[in-house]
Amino acid sequence: MAGDDLFAMDAHAGDAAWRPLADRMRPARLDEYVGQTHILAPGKPLYRAIETGNPHSMVLWGPPGTGKTTLARLIANHCGARFQTLSAVMSGVKDIRAAVDEARAARARGERSLLFVDEVHRFNKAQQDAFLPHIEDGTLLFVGATTENPSFELNNALLSRARTYVLKSLTSADLRGLIDRALRSEQGLGPSKLRMDDVLRDRLAEVADGDARRTLNLLEIAADLAEDGRITEAVMNEVAVAGPRRFDKGGEVFYDQISAMHKAVRGSAPDAALYWFARMIDGGADPGYLARRILRMASEDIGNADPRALEIALNAWDAFERLGSPEGDLALSQAVLYLAVAPKSNAAYVAHKAAIEAAQTYGSAEVPLHLRNAPTRLMKELGYGKAYRYAHDEPEGYAAGERYLPDEVPDLRFYEPVERGLEIKIAEKLRHLAELDRKRRG
Repeated sequence: MAGDDLFAMDAHAGDAAWRPLADRMRPARLDEYVGQTHILAPGKPLYRAIETGNPHSMVLWGPPGTGKTTLARLIANHCGARFQTLSAVMSGVKDIRAAVDEARAARARGERSLLFVDEVHRFNKAQQDAFLPHIEDGTLLFVGATTENPSFELNNALLSRARTYVLKSLTSADLRGLIDRALRSEQGLGPSKLRMDDVLRDRLAEVADGDARRTLNLLEIAADLAEDGRITEAVMNEVAVAGPRRFDKGGEVFYDQISAMHKAVRGSAPDAALYWFARMIDGGADPGYLARRILRMASEDIGNADPRALEIALNAWDAFERLGSPEGDLALSQAVLYLAVAPKSNAAYVAHKAAIEAAQTYGSAEVPLHLRNAPTRLMKELGYGKAYRYAHDEPEGYAAGERYLPDEVPDLRFYEPVERGLEIKIAEKLRHLAELDRKRRG
């Protein structure tokens, strides 16, 4: 079965001896479904649609282990539809056509079909478009599952024909309830077969990190290792070692956490910035990538308000390259803290963007003759470098009134220092130089 099949249906439902606990614990009714009360509480539109047997095509977006496949199967059961499934990892247009043909044949027999497409974001545009006419004419009820943001990964045409529902990571309370049910139910581990203290149940719920499948898999391993019918702390120490937190190294969670760290640094919140850094390291993020982002923050959000920030970010990156993980992670952590407490300025960032825009606006404006280099006699005869004023020979080392932009480009001001950190003094200096220019130019 495809990826998110938390509680897959099986023709051999009675053969519990070989079926995983997660499969045996599949909910048979909507009121047994774990979590997602924000969309499935009684009275919610999706709940009413399922209860009345009139669901619509939809995309289920959420992390692994939140029950996307399970929900699709419950929908099929409630509306009396045939359940078909495709995995976008293993299927192509030929498989889509075969599934549609099956649904069309079933429709001719008066049967309804629900087609569940796991990891639908892995289908390309042409493959996604292949579903559209069959969704529109009612040949099939389409339910797609994805762990990626549909806004980026799915075609607008498909999204316009299917409502998107966001599934959230399960809470520790949700998972604790699932553990309790598995320990007492006959289809689970049985009401009298195992004992497990409340504190160990709570610990397992925390370690599972919002993933129901992982919860039941760990519980089943613990049950296999139970000593005299009791899951002990020693057993839990073996099976419930905290694994990496959720971090997809390139998808929605990746960019959300990077964004959170950057904004915490910008907002001068050192503890929050360090928390997000630690979350990413714990989740398996590439520390080299984080080093690059930290370096970027030093220029974008601190700049000349504290030029040491860039130096510290570079030194931290160098230290990491020399030490590696985990020792070098500390240097990056130190840099994150420094950047978070440093005075903030985006003046350099704003100036850079404005200068790029001006360069594009004015095109290939020629360098004024007085600013050109004149290494040859011909160049000197053509006036290269003529009337250039050498700033070091001028009062205060500044050629007041001199102009350094192309003749056709007006006097532009890109850099506006803020009144924070070193830029306070930079702003004072620039105001003084501007006054010297004004006096020289009259």
